[in-house]
Amino acid sequence: MTLIKHIAWHVPQGCITNNDLAQRFPTLKIKELTRLTGVEERHVAASDETSSDLAVKAAEKLFLENNIDKSLIDFIIFCTSGGDYITPASACIIQNRLGLSQHCGAFDFNQGCTGYLYGLSLADSLIKAGNAQQVLLLTGETTHRIIHPKDPNTLALFGDGASATLLEKSAENNIGQFIFGTDGSQYDQIIVRHGRERFPLPESSEPDYTDAFGNIKNHAKLYMNGGTVFNFTLEKAPALFEQLLNEAGKTPDEIDYFVFHQANRIVLETLGKKLKLPAEKIIIELNEVGNTVSSSIPISIKKAMDKGVIKKGDTVMVAGFGVGLSWGGSIITV
Repeated sequence: MTLIKHIAWHVPQGCITNNDLAQRFPTLKIKELTRLTGVEERHVAASDETSSDLAVKAAEKLFLENNIDKSLIDFIIFCTSGGDYITPASACIIQNRLGLSQHCGAFDFNQGCTGYLYGLSLADSLIKAGNAQQVLLLTGETTHRIIHPKDPNTLALFGDGASATLLEKSAENNIGQFIFGTDGSQYDQIIVRHGRERFPLPESSEPDYTDAFGNIKNHAKLYMNGGTVFNFTLEKAPALFEQLLNEAGKTPDEIDYFVFHQANRIVLETLGKKLKLPAEKIIIELNEVGNTVSSSIPISIKKAMDKGVIKKGDTVMVAGFGVGLSWGGSIITV
C-alpha cells in the first residue's frame, strides 16, 4: 500500500503585487480583478531560473524539514509544462542535482492543472507494482515565462512555484481510487503553441496579435479561453464528485475538506455552490501565490496544514480541471 508521507513547496523570490500591476497597467480594474481571482500577489522566477530549479529547492526543503534519507528514494516523477531542454528529461538532471542514487528511475510528464493527480496515481502504481519503495513526486511551473508581458489579465492570475511530495510503501494506505477524464477536442483552449523554456524562440519569431477582447497575444505565449475553461470545470465537476464519493463509499459530510485546483476564487466559490458544499470546507489558498498550475493542490494542502486548518487524519477530496482539457480526482487521508 502507499502512504503520502510529506509535502513541501517553494516559490521564487521575485514578486509582483496587485499594486505593481496597477502601476504597470493604469486602466486595469484591479479591485474587480482581485475580487474575482482572489490573488493579491504572485511570485515570479528570475530570468535564469527554470521549473526544475524551483523543484530542486522544494525537494531540498522537504529533505531538510523531515530529515529524509535520500538514499532510499528510488524514483523521481516530475510534472512540468516547461523543462530545461527538449531532451533529456529534467527529472534526470534533478536526480543528479539532489545527489540521489543512480538506481533511481526518473521521468517528466506534462499535464498542467490535473498534473498532481496524475503524479499521485503514477507514484501509487509504481509502489503497488513493486517497482519502487519511495517515490519523490515533484511539480514545477514557471508560467510567467510564457505569459505575454502586455496581457495583464493572465499575468494577474498565475504564479510560479513548485512542490515536493514523498510517497512510500507502507502497511498503511492513505490514497483512494483515482478517476480521470479527457476531452481532447478542446485541447486548444489552454495552449502554448511554440517554443520551450530554457531556449525559447526569439521574441521576433512570433508576431503579436490582438484577440476579440483587445488582449495582446502571441503564439509563443500562453493562450487560455477563460470562459470555456470555467464552463468546462462546472460541467465536469458534479459527475467526478459523485464518482469519487461512490468509489469511496462516503457521503459529502464524511469529507473534511475539498482541495480543488486553485484556478481562481470565483471558480472555487461557484464550484462549491454548485456542489452544495459548506464554504468553510473548501480550501482557497491562492492570495499569496496565485494559480500555480500543477503545484496548486500540494501547495494548498501544505499551507492549510501549516495553518492548522487541515489536520493529521483528515479526509480530503482532491480534484483538478484544466489543460488538455482534462480532469481527475481522488480522496486521500493526510
